[in-house]
Amino acid sequence: MALTPSSDIPMLTPAPHFSLEDVISGKYRSLTDMQGEKGTVIMFICNHCPYVKHVNAELVRLANDYRVLGFSFIAISSNDIEKYPADAPDKMEEVALKNHYPFPYLFDKDQEVAKAYKAACTPDFYFFDSDLKLIYHGQLDDSRPQNGIPVTGRNLREALDAVLNNHKVSNIQKPSMGCNIKWKE
Repeated sequence: MALTPSSDIPMLTPAPHFSLEDVISGKYRSLTDMQGEKGTVIMFICNHCPYVKHVNAELVRLANDYRVLGFSFIAISSNDIEKYPADAPDKMEEVALKNHYPFPYLFDKDQEVAKAYKAACTPDFYFFDSDLKLIYHGQLDDSRPQNGIPVTGRNLREALDAVLNNHKVSNIQKPSMGCNIKWKE
């Protein structure tokens, strides 16, 4: 596992639009169909990454806590499934059902969406405002596998709370860290 930070992306960058297959429903879902009234969190995750496994329960808690407040959550897996079959759509569905994902889990087969977002690692978090402009691109919190820090979702929760309270999201954003996206050759 190669520890990789998220890419630096300018704030207010518009969210690239997409339509991808949801592995749970089998339907294609577009960004605009899933956009939240107050904001949208897009998470690049995968099944096999220990960093994602470490935060899975908090991703579910976070989405359940905030989706009722007008935010939407979307998970996307973009890994090369030939080299990493644990990240294939049928396995994605198993993971989503096992973890009770309250958000769509989309498969980026051609990796075009990950490239458009400049996604670098799993997990990689993007929080867009109601106009789909980037206002947060950073870590969930300071917890990592085996560092002993509890998983709280603190950093992303603070960004969501700022929007809820009509405050500006802090410009101090630590990059997310995780496994690199497994790109096709």
